[in-house]
Amino acid sequence: MIGRIRGLLVEKAPAQVLVDCGGVGYEVDIPCTTFYQLPEPGQELILHTHLVVRDDAQSLCGFATKIDRDLFRLLIRVNGVGPKVALGILSGLDAERFIRCIEAKDVKSLVKLPGIGKKTAERLLIEMADRVGQLEGQFTPVPAGGEGSEPAPAGVSDPAEEAEAALITLGYRPQEAAKAVNSVAAPGMSSAELIRLSLRSMIPAG
Repeated sequence: MIGRIRGLLVEKAPAQVLVDCGGVGYEVDIPCTTFYQLPEPGQELILHTHLVVRDDAQSLCGFATKIDRDLFRLLIRVNGVGPKVALGILSGLDAERFIRCIEAKDVKSLVKLPGIGKKTAERLLIEMADRVGQLEGQFTPVPAGGEGSEPAPAGVSDPAEEAEAALITLGYRPQEAAKAVNSVAAPGMSSAELIRLSLRSMIPAG
């Protein structure tokens, strides 16, 4: 099991990063909550990781904090929640907000997450009720790199288009993604800001 990697950030996108570790480039799938905390390419990056092994493929999932990685591991044990859905949950809700949803039995917020229907949300409430206690007291946010400041948009890509693409990757319909981004967009905003605010507009804090 690969539990942690440290190296130089080569490329970053809302759903995946490329990290150079001693000359080997690792493609790592990430949730948006980790994307918000990434340093700029060329800087050092540390990610807590989980290796997903399937019959047809292997993928490495990375997280800015250990608690997000631990929550991911608990989520994929829930019936009907695979790695992609778990990453989508952690893109819309950080660990602390997710725990609050479980404790408050907040089905409404959970069903607004991509890939989560009412039955899956109810299953999460039941199966995660006892498990989230394992995460209490672990909230010590640590940036994945840099100073934790808002990352600037890379290259000449359009932040709004990048934000819409990220939401679509998470499972939202194109129309939903465009509407959410347009509702929060303002001049000078980075893609990370747009993604975070768009998700908050669709999944308001409880």
